[in-house]
Amino acid sequence: MAKSFHDLVAFQRSLDVVVVVYQVTSTFPKEELYGLTSQMRRAAVRATSCIAEGQGRLTWGEWRQFLGQARGSLFEIEAQCVAANRLGMLNEGEQSRVTRELRRAGKALAGFISWVRKQEGLAKQPSNRATEKP
Repeated sequence: MAKSFHDLVAFQRSLDVVVVVYQVTSTFPKEELYGLTSQMRRAAVRATSCIAEGQGRLTWGEWRQFLGQARGSLFEIEAQCVAANRLGMLNEGEQSRVTRELRRAGKALAGFISWVRKQEGLAKQPSNRATEKP
């Protein structure tokens, strides 16, 4: 297991999403500062934060729950990109750039969720009744 959430590939890839979302939203109209710009940025930061917060939880199940929330935030960003594109704030190239980073983060997160599920299952086996993470 990673010593710190900083070491997790899913965390690093989600940080890449934060960077690209901040970059593309910097060109959004100023009147969207408290609208779509804020929503997309908060979702990106939330995905990263959920990965970190999950590692600090006591059980595998709690960690998995936070990873699921991170995954939901990635999907939220994708939906917001579609809206921004339709509204003319995000061109096809920028949307593709964000989507590419979302896919990379999503794949890393999916693999990590699978690993956490496996650890959770092992912790529930009769021979190992402890549900707390090491």
